[in-house]
Amino acid sequence: MSDLVARTGRLQQRYEAGFRLVAGCIPFRYGNSNETDDVKFGKVVEVLMITSTSGPGLLFPKGGWENDETVEEAAVREAIEEAGVRGDLLDS
Repeated sequence: MSDLVARTGRLQQRYEAGFRLVAGCIPFRYGNSNETDDVKFGKVVEVLMITSTSGPGLLFPKGGWENDETVEEAAVREAIEEAGVRGDLLDS
């Protein structure tokens, strides 16, 4: 159980040219694939996506980037708040 309290409201969020700035991430992990029909596969990338109550489909965790945090801190916070996952940030 996380002791993190989800932030609410948009008073502290960053805006640029009238657009709200957001931060997000693509949570992934490496897994081993199954061997089928005598064909061996290497490692596979498993990606975590979430659903939203505001619309259909799958998406990556993301949300508002707030004034008191870096974009990296915002991405980590959103992964925890929206997907319940923690991990290491990697550069693209």
